[in-house]
Amino acid sequence: MHARRAFFRHAFAVPRVRFGHFLTVVWATCVVVGLLLLADFGYGMWRGVTEQNHLNQVWQYQAGPPVAPPPVIDPKLKRPLNGVDFAIEIPKLHYVAAVKEGIETGVLYSGPGHYPTTRWPGDPGTVGVAAHNVYWINFPQLRPGDEIDIQTRYGLYRYRLTDTAIVNPDNRTALIADANGYYLTLTTCWPLWAGAFATQRYIIHATQYWPVPVRPGYT
Repeated sequence: MHARRAFFRHAFAVPRVRFGHFLTVVWATCVVVGLLLLADFGYGMWRGVTEQNHLNQVWQYQAGPPVAPPPVIDPKLKRPLNGVDFAIEIPKLHYVAAVKEGIETGVLYSGPGHYPTTRWPGDPGTVGVAAHNVYWINFPQLRPGDEIDIQTRYGLYRYRLTDTAIVNPDNRTALIADANGYYLTLTTCWPLWAGAFATQRYIIHATQYWPVPVRPGYT
């Protein structure tokens, strides 16, 4: 009788030990994977910030001090130079960044990008800028009337924020390149913390107020 009980205790104890060992392996694997993901995230953030700082230095060397745009602008200035189109500054957020051409992941990894199908500052229509995943920039803190500046190689343009919206990625009305007027649209991931996993977009609309547009936009 005692031998039978001992046999059954041993038979059930072995699977329990094996199952406990399996759970330990799974837990340890999850911890290692989590640490690797955090390390990759941290490295990506460091690399992105480092490259953005480098681009900002390149831009400062190219652009010089801000000046008013001339009456006639050389079209050759409206193209990327060393990968940089222009720079964006949001005084309220103490945010300054060189803007590259394009909105591909490789571009937005290190800084904001200019939508290639939208206008250049000073041209009638909408300038579109996609912000990279700057988790520490609190874009929702901005309010109507706040200033957003775009500095180009041919002059400085100032815009006032008019409104914001949260839209789905497939929304086609949030950014209209040939809008009648002089506008700036800034897009970024929403929620901000979600990064590449964001399911929506945060949209900021602004209108150029300086220099005062001297000719109408599209009619």
